[in-house]
Amino acid sequence: VQLQESGPGLVKPSQTLSLTCTVSGGSITTNPYYWSWIRQTPGKGLEWIGYIAYSGSTYYSPSLKSRTSISRDNAKNTLYLEMNSLKPEDTAVYYCKATYYRMDYWGKGTLVTVSS
Repeated sequence: VQLQESGPGLVKPSQTLSLTCTVSGGSITTNPYYWSWIRQTPGKGLEWIGYIAYSGSTYYSPSLKSRTSISRDNAKNTLYLEMNSLKPEDTAVYYCKATYYRMDYWGKGTLVTVSS
């Protein structure tokens, strides 16, 4: 399976970030795929944001839950991440990841800079 993230690149503080993950080579509704969003901030490690399962159920990091939403379009085989009230510390490379049993598949990531 291949994943490709895309997004605006630059977002102003307090605005909403919208990212897309286009999936090929596998269906996002196939059991038991789990589709995660993860980010890596400068100088920090990886931070898990949340996932949407093959069933459509979602789960979020408690620290980001209040301003994050993960959704999908089955017909387009595409995943979405929305994060509102952005802050400069949300600047990061955002990754989409598929987990299928014990296999992980990563996208190349997309850099999002939060700055005025």
